[in-house]
Amino acid sequence: MGVKKMNEKVLIIDDEKNIRMTLKKSLQKAGYEVETAINGEDGLEKFNEEKFPVILLDMKLPGIDGIEVLRKINDLDHQSKIIMITGYGSVDTAIEAMKLGAVDYLRKPFKPEEILQLVKEVFARFELEAKEAEADGFEEYLNLAKSEINNRNFKEAVELLKKATSENTEKPGPFNLLGIIYELQGNQPRAMKMYRTALSLDPTYRPADNNLQRAGEMGMENKTDIEDRNLGDEDE
Repeated sequence: MGVKKMNEKVLIIDDEKNIRMTLKKSLQKAGYEVETAINGEDGLEKFNEEKFPVILLDMKLPGIDGIEVLRKINDLDHQSKIIMITGYGSVDTAIEAMKLGAVDYLRKPFKPEEILQLVKEVFARFELEAKEAEADGFEEYLNLAKSEINNRNFKEAVELLKKATSENTEKPGPFNLLGIIYELQGNQPRAMKMYRTALSLDPTYRPADNNLQRAGEMGMENKTDIEDRNLGDEDE
């Protein structure tokens, strides 16, 4: 199945010129299309003119503050994902903003690579949501999860495996794949637990049996190589 790649446009709403310019320069260098706004009113005006998938929104703004801007944008469009920018003393307020619909927050001061990684992760959520929307049933969720594991997108893979498990709680495949993810992340005890869970559902399920035996023999050696893990492509 093919998922159309969205326009990677970012709106920055911040009254501090240095922050606006630093963010804009870093994001443009990474290939994003960027627009800036100097306050909440300006940001809402630009948002009304053109929808932005990702918005970087400062918590404290002159006039309309960041929380109010967040509310207004959510009233207009529930698809845009908003990252709040907050100072040292306002983490509680940032958490409140996430309850109101913000997807994450960034604390000042921050490094350009931090914001780049966060924006990249947020755009990846759009792609995952699009894949989930196209997926139809247990097998497709499982296959998408395998693809994400091969691409080392482990967070996305876990979300897809949750979807697969919600479709069918009796299949061992999702637990085998969760074991692989935990093993690749260096959490062998949890990986072994997932392999055993898969086998408790189906004692004849070879991928989990192979992974359990291999993991027990290898310990934590070679934990980053996906090739040695049995994803269950032939035995699912």
